[in-house]
Amino acid sequence: MNEQTKNIVSKLLRVVIAIIYVQTLYFKFSGHPDSVYIFSKLGLEPFGRIGIGVFELITAILLILPATYIYGIVLSLGVISGAIASHLGPLGIEVLGDGGKVFYLAVIVWVASFILALLHREEIKALLLKYMGKK
Repeated sequence: MNEQTKNIVSKLLRVVIAIIYVQTLYFKFSGHPDSVYIFSKLGLEPFGRIGIGVFELITAILLILPATYIYGIVLSLGVISGAIASHLGPLGIEVLGDGGKVFYLAVIVWVASFILALLHREEIKALLLKYMGKK
């Protein structure tokens, strides 16, 4: 893949992920009954709901800003992996008759984040080496 195509794909995936994260924030921050149910079932209501919402907001911002998108990719993989694990565990794929919509959105975010991690693996590697004190 040439550099121009890589940049276009990267920007598109970052925007898609950010839109999905931001779209879910209303439910978390407003205390929507579905969101309260989910986080109650996980034993994380209300602090986990709000805290994870804050992490998702930060992730979306980091993904969009050119200087910080590498941090956003790494954070996104962590945040969304937790969401998927919750769905594969105590929540189940379908929550409150949603047909699995929330789970499938999480899978889309995870796949997009993973593709981004592959596209930017050299930058991520350099970032990790920087923070581990190696050159």
